[in-house]
Amino acid sequence: CAALVSRMLGLDAGTAREAMGIAEYHSPRSQMMRCIDHPTMVKDSSGWGAMTGISSAYLAQSGFTGAPSLIIDSAECEPYFHDIGQEWLILEQYFKPYPVCRWAQAAIAAAQFLQSTHDFTPDMIEAIEIITFHEGCRLNHPRPTTTEQAQYSLPFPVAAILAKGHCGASEVTTGLEDPDILHLADRITISEDDDYNTRFPAERLARAVIELKDGRRLESPTTQAEGDPETPLSPDIFHQKFLDLAIPMLGDGKAAKVWNMAGSLPEAESLQPFLDTVLAAPGIAEHLLRTTNSAA
Repeated sequence: CAALVSRMLGLDAGTAREAMGIAEYHSPRSQMMRCIDHPTMVKDSSGWGAMTGISSAYLAQSGFTGAPSLIIDSAECEPYFHDIGQEWLILEQYFKPYPVCRWAQAAIAAAQFLQSTHDFTPDMIEAIEIITFHEGCRLNHPRPTTTEQAQYSLPFPVAAILAKGHCGASEVTTGLEDPDILHLADRITISEDDDYNTRFPAERLARAVIELKDGRRLESPTTQAEGDPETPLSPDIFHQKFLDLAIPMLGDGKAAKVWNMAGSLPEAESLQPFLDTVLAAPGIAEHLLRTTNSAA
């Protein structure tokens, strides 16, 4: 954010360097596992980190100093910057199929694999075991009461995918009290695997064991969730995820327009028409306010 706002403000290289140094020095050092064990709205300090970056650029513009920045001045970080404009790191990031912690995604995929392979219904399930790495085991919030707890839960989204066939934004918001999901979530146990522990964080692995009431015991292979650079999501999945999130906010017509405009950006002469369309959309806060008022 500091670099982005520095560019927007037209800061020269020296002032932008100060902004980066300020942001680096003031940036939050999050207690990562605290948010895992006790899910709240702090969300890995993403929001406050963004605010720190924005304010750092304005501070630098006003003459506040903060350089050097290890991120841009150290030899260790040089490889990340020498190919700017040539290699795009966004293509090396993961994209999540489900709106929950990445550490739970492999477990969801493993459970979904078993259900699609063996074609059983939720009422046939006796017990579910998820075997994963230690940090993933700590996402053990089977009955979340807030969306944050649901997003940092492993049992709840696994139960959702088995009970409903999907796990989207509605499941981790309005679906928190869904009896079908909670019934299965209560049947899930989690254990850790030493091999998976060793391979984390480079790999986030899981497998699922589902016992059916007819006595069958089904076990998935070791599973890595889709969405990593090595296992990318298909264009159709990306499109459907966008529609699922955008249509409730924008409506069918505007969602389709935004999608089509985004796909045409490489040939567009200007980004402004796209920004005008997106920024003219109803805000999330307005949408939530309408939803709250209609439910009251």
